Amino acid sequence: MLVAYYLLVWGTCHAQEEPGKTIDVEESSEVFLEEYTDEFQETFFEALKQKGIQNYDRAANLFLKCKTLDAENTVIDHELAKTYLLDKKYLSAQQYALESLVVEPFNYWFLDTLIAILDKQSNTIDAVKTDIPFDDGQLQKNLALIYYKRKKYTDALTILKGLSKSDFTEELTLKIQDSMAKPKQSPSVKSTGQIVVNNDPVKVLEMNLEQQIRLGQFRMVEQRAKDAVETYPLQPYFYYAYGLALHKNNKSTQAIDVLQSSLDYLFENTALANKIYQTLSDAYQKTNNFSKANEYLSKIKPGF
Repeated sequence: MLVAYYLLVWGTCHAQEEPGKTIDVEESSEVFLEEYTDEFQETFFEALKQKGIQNYDRAANLFLKCKTLDAENTVIDHELAKTYLLDKKYLSAQQYALESLVVEPFNYWFLDTLIAILDKQSNTIDAVKTDIPFDDGQLQKNLALIYYKRKKYTDALTILKGLSKSDFTEELTLKIQDSMAKPKQSPSVKSTGQIVVNNDPVKVLEMNLEQQIRLGQFRMVEQRAKDAVETYPLQPYFYYAYGLALHKNNKSTQAIDVLQSSLDYLFENTALANKIYQTLSDAYQKTNNFSKANEYLSKIKPGF
């Protein structure tokens, strides 16, 4: 269910510095749902439906009704922000984005939506610094990652320079510097067409894991990929390999959490994205969540 999706997103954001951390999403979603009335749930899902068919006025009104039923729910504020953004009502969108972020400054997606709204108005985070807990460490890490994904490399580096040194800052700085570097000479290719990856430990590890996956050695893949995630926390392939191995080893609930984490670091790699979506679909199917299984299956892009 969609509420479970939000819980999963929150878990992903909270565990960004601990990529191996897992959350029992299904159990959490059941507890979450118990707190809300049938009226709230029906209104919430109808609002999502209306937003999905681009009936934004109707969706906003339904989300506002949800707020009368639970005024403190930050998910509703975030949905209102996204709905008004889609409807190009940027001032209203900004209002609700700020409200949600003030309550949960650590939430990656709340900040991502705010940045999207500011971009549409040709504004920057400087315009709202005094309205949010800008000094929050996790907020600034999220901001650096958002800038990186949006190819705003200079802005990302500026944020990183103000943070304490950590594995996160070092890894992201390296990725930004690689992205900013001039194109290098193409790697040499053997007669078989295989790319030579000398002196690149990440590529070598990826190739080794891929070979073990092809051989079905998923117990070994699980441990090696888990170690790789801890060593290279910004490499989405290692999350994919770890999640796939967990799923194959009958740990599908944990696999879902890890695979969702990989999406935070995925950047213009459609082939890998397809693998992640397929494995998420398989994992959700294993946990009998067929609506989510179909949702991720529909995200797979043909031809890759």
